Amino acid sequence: MPVADYKTYCKMIDRAKEKHFAYPAINVTSLTTANAVLKGLAESKSDGIIQVSTGGGAFASGSSVKNMALGAISIADHVHRVADHYPIYVALHTDHCQADVLDRFVIPLIDETERRRAASRPNLFNSHMFDGSALPLKENLDISVKLLERCHKNELILEIEAGVVGGEEDGVKAEASAKLYTTPEDTLEVARRFTAVKGARYLLAATFGNVHGVYKPGHVKLKPSILKDCQDAVEKAYGKEARFALVFHGGSGSTLQEIREAVDYGVVKMNIDTDTQYAFTRAIAHHMLKNYDGVLKVDGEVGNKKNYDPRSYLASGEASMAERVKEAVRDLRGEGTTLFKG
Repeated sequence: MPVADYKTYCKMIDRAKEKHFAYPAINVTSLTTANAVLKGLAESKSDGIIQVSTGGGAFASGSSVKNMALGAISIADHVHRVADHYPIYVALHTDHCQADVLDRFVIPLIDETERRRAASRPNLFNSHMFDGSALPLKENLDISVKLLERCHKNELILEIEAGVVGGEEDGVKAEASAKLYTTPEDTLEVARRFTAVKGARYLLAATFGNVHGVYKPGHVKLKPSILKDCQDAVEKAYGKEARFALVFHGGSGSTLQEIREAVDYGVVKMNIDTDTQYAFTRAIAHHMLKNYDGVLKVDGEVGNKKNYDPRSYLASGEASMAERVKEAVRDLRGEGTTLFKG
């Protein structure tokens, strides 16, 4: 049962928090990229998280349909079927659902999970993210608490964001005036509101200078100490058990030292998209350039079917992306940490 059930997913998160490692959460847009994540995790002997964004779901449903929930369901169904062939656990998550698309993305997916549960089938996804970071904190939490209550009833974990990740992802760009640093006061309010939902499990994406996009290592100036300040404030007010399981968004361009410092302060999940996108595309570009005459019918020639068969270059992309997943596992101290016993 390598798609984790609720109990296993909670155990994964608790163990990462206790042992100071984190899970790579890789955005996927197709069956091939989902397979790449499973391959990389299995070869690392690490559990991990496959996640689908609104744009990824829309793409997966096809350019004529563009239904973000339908595409996400298709990818999740595939993972449920093939993950049994890998000796690790994987969780399924949705990424960055903003308030204006809740009714088109996360809500239909929770509806689908409720239908599955009524039929004694496992949950479709393990967790969902509501990104209300563009809203005032009170409005963000008013929506989040209602979602948390519904998620808790269905053994789902909710991820929220307080503070804004800079840059752009899936066409959503942070405003120049965005609040890029979460404060201890923000996290105290999150803890106050969320601990009122007894027994519910949640993840917090707290921001500490994170930026979505493509940057050279060291270019992004992070302040992981912000995470420590927030955790210390929450522990002082609510006790050690209230310390957050944190999520690191916008990690491209971060140094290894910054990544591991963030993990030491309670990060258990690090989102990765830009770097795995590049790894996938870089291998395909190499194939095209190396086999130029075989891919194209140059000067009236017929080309080489072995070169232009999509399976040939997509397999290269899968292998390259899997290697990048393995690098992420190493960075997050996750090698050999799987809970799966066979």
